[in-house]
Amino acid sequence: MSDQNMQEDNNPVNPLPPVIVALFLFILGIEVVFNLGARGIIGGPEAVGWRLAALQKYAFSDEIFEWMRSSGQWPFEHVMRFVTYGFVHLSFTQALFGCVIFLALGKMAGEVYNQFALLLFFVLGTANGALVYALVLDSQTPLVGAYPGAYAMIGAYTYLMWLRLGMLGEQQVRAFSLIGFLLGIQLLFGLLFGSTPDWLADVGGFVTGLVLAVFLIPGSLGRLLARLRQR
Repeated sequence: MSDQNMQEDNNPVNPLPPVIVALFLFILGIEVVFNLGARGIIGGPEAVGWRLAALQKYAFSDEIFEWMRSSGQWPFEHVMRFVTYGFVHLSFTQALFGCVIFLALGKMAGEVYNQFALLLFFVLGTANGALVYALVLDSQTPLVGAYPGAYAMIGAYTYLMWLRLGMLGEQQVRAFSLIGFLLGIQLLFGLLFGSTPDWLADVGGFVTGLVLAVFLIPGSLGRLLARLRQR
């Protein structure tokens, strides 16, 4: 038996992609610092307000976006909010659920896409989620959380399922069952406990991941060029 086969036998479960682990640990690390500070374990008395200070500085604000768009001024301290909001959360529970989805879908997508593609899914999914949130809504509620980036991973995974179902000759619409289920759960919770408009950012992240997947899946560019040459 070759060394490669022995390694595959010893590792029946594919490890998580390093970029997914790094993003997860970064988000989790921020939450640990906030919680330790809130309990007075680190940082002294002022640490109680660390989460609030981070939300004020890094959360995405539709009001600030509208000011930038109307004034034509785009200072970096506000433009960065398109991405930084994905790393701050209102609570540890919110961060935990976002990270669970992110880890699960990131692992599945990581079996096909490379590290750069996975990072691009998260960053652009997060940014486009904020853009959709700002353009569709006129909300005074700041946008926070890793969910749009996680939903971009769902979009990437959905495209993989679309291709696989097509190869098997099955109904490709089934590829959208996961996103349908998750949005249905959000709708149910919204009806029971009150809805928030941030689900639009999640949809924006999903669509971003779905579109990017067409171009970032290995070999997709080559197939596209081949089709163009045939024409």
